[in-house]
Amino acid sequence: MATGFDFEILTRERSVLSIQAEEIIAPGVDGYLGVLAGHAPLVTALDVGVLTLRSVDGDEELLAISGGFMEVRPEKTVILAETAERAEEIDRARVERALRRAEERLSAEDYSEIDSERARRALARAFNRLKTLGS
Repeated sequence: MATGFDFEILTRERSVLSIQAEEIIAPGVDGYLGVLAGHAPLVTALDVGVLTLRSVDGDEELLAISGGFMEVRPEKTVILAETAERAEEIDRARVERALRRAEERLSAEDYSEIDSERARRALARAFNRLKTLGS
């Protein structure tokens, strides 16, 4: 069995990553799932979470993923993500501001004036980005 496989992450705006991976662990909607070379084909929805990637060189990288889909084939895995950010792309101060805004919206007295689902998703994305940074 081959030790690596082609792995790519795409968003609407850009190609985030294209690499030879040894293993990925992705945030599926039903829990985290791991992919190795030769994995059985599948398509699954992704949730907000931290994606862990180990390249064939042994380097490990964390990426913040905010939903999307993953297609796994024995020779290649592709993620079409709503958003995806490598840890070095994340601005901690900006994430902390987003986290405070989401918390303020959710604690507002006039709850009818806000889109609570949107605020909850923003809060989840901000926490996820901080987890990706190791906080």
